[in-house]
Amino acid sequence: MLRRPFLLLLAVLVPGLVSCTAGPSQRPAVVENDEPAASSPVSTAQTVPLPPLTEPQSPSITWSDCDAQTRARLDPPAVPDSLRFSCGEVQSVLDAPDLPGRVQTRIALLRAGNGPVPLVVLNDIDGESGTQYAAHLAAVLPPALLQRFSLVGVDRRGSGDSDPVGCVPSDVRGTILDQDPGGGDLETVLDAARRAGQQCAIELGSTQQALDSWRTAGDLDRIREGLGVPKLNVIARGEASDVLVAYANRFPGEVGRVVFDGMPDPSSDSATVLGDLASAQQTTLEAFAADCAARGCALGQDAVGAVTALLNQLRSAPPRLGSGVDFGPGVALNAVVAGLAERARWPELADAIQSARTGNPTPLAAFVAPLLNGSPLAPSRLDAALATECNDTAARLPANQIATLTDTLRQRSPLFGGLVTQRLVWCLPWPGRTDALPSLGVAGLPPVLVTSTKTDPVTPEPGTTRAAEQMPTAVRVSWQGAGHGALGSACMAEVVRAFLADGKVPAEGTLCPA
Repeated sequence: MLRRPFLLLLAVLVPGLVSCTAGPSQRPAVVENDEPAASSPVSTAQTVPLPPLTEPQSPSITWSDCDAQTRARLDPPAVPDSLRFSCGEVQSVLDAPDLPGRVQTRIALLRAGNGPVPLVVLNDIDGESGTQYAAHLAAVLPPALLQRFSLVGVDRRGSGDSDPVGCVPSDVRGTILDQDPGGGDLETVLDAARRAGQQCAIELGSTQQALDSWRTAGDLDRIREGLGVPKLNVIARGEASDVLVAYANRFPGEVGRVVFDGMPDPSSDSATVLGDLASAQQTTLEAFAADCAARGCALGQDAVGAVTALLNQLRSAPPRLGSGVDFGPGVALNAVVAGLAERARWPELADAIQSARTGNPTPLAAFVAPLLNGSPLAPSRLDAALATECNDTAARLPANQIATLTDTLRQRSPLFGGLVTQRLVWCLPWPGRTDALPSLGVAGLPPVLVTSTKTDPVTPEPGTTRAAEQMPTAVRVSWQGAGHGALGSACMAEVVRAFLADGKVPAEGTLCPA
């Protein structure tokens, strides 16, 4: 099963409230989708109701103030001073579920807000750590939600402040990310992937395949126990949805109120999945360009042309970054995609692209630096992402088929077609998954909310729709905006608040305007 590449990460809804509601309202408008729904509309009358919200009973996690440390390590944008952060941890088992106790691993947590009910937050494994993402999410969710919930960000096993994975040589990271997406073969990337796989096999040993979503679901249940709650209430963005699917398979009786914010495409058809991804990245770049032109940004009226010109410029004379990595077209385009994913950082991205065009690549390189660089205090996000994503996938396309698919997608998407297929190469030397993938079709669950974004460069909406269609109790709401994840939209944030805090299940096919 194919998953998204390792790069990077909606309507107030009260039943009966629509855009034509009489009388004044301060709430964001919603629109009912008038297209045929993929399944029957979902109402609040469900066979399995939403579980009640329960405050912790005898929690065992110890929390300590970490406000200053958290703020010092946050990626942009900044969070308000009114938020306060505390940190904790749980111990879990790194081994397979049937061989417990041999190797322990520490899972780092961050709590944002003071609401009485814990709400766990997970992020994409290659995005900012779950603890940092929870801090940023707390800054944009409705204050009423934080009166009911405290967000508990989780650094997934091998990432962030949890016991980190650091097995990929630094020069190999640069090679993996800097293959020119516009031409040439994939042999350089394949050689780098072999070196990465060999070194990780040596350093991780028997724990190499313990970094996956199935075992991370076990970490979540340790966290649930430590929080002292009978049901797990959780938000997962992007690829982290795989962890929640695994949790539902392993612990269906402990599933609480759940939000999937953009889900990976479950299709096994590589051409469809990656074609949708390249198209979504192109469409997001065009949305960025329109926003740029409307703001009068430094890139002028043709941001798409500016990115294309930058890649051509870097092909002839790539500068070298302070880390020793050449800032070639591959690194640059990976940085652009990372910036496109974070809608709030588009003005910063525009300035960074312009700076790179005038000879200073440092601001643009900052968008991809967390993947390139690693240190004991800030481990590279690429290492844990490589291990987790490769362990979560079973299929391996032969190199010649990847090359053919690359040529096809380059013709359809000259900018991004060659970028999206490179990720297929990364896992070729990695041991293939032998266990069955967790099923999306878990029966007997309460309603789950699936949010999608019309123009998402990481988890495109068509793939999220296909995933939701396979989930018997899923209700999907679409934000008509751009960027990775929909919770930055005030409209969708209110939908989520109503679902989580009030237990109001939206109608299938509801649209949130951009």
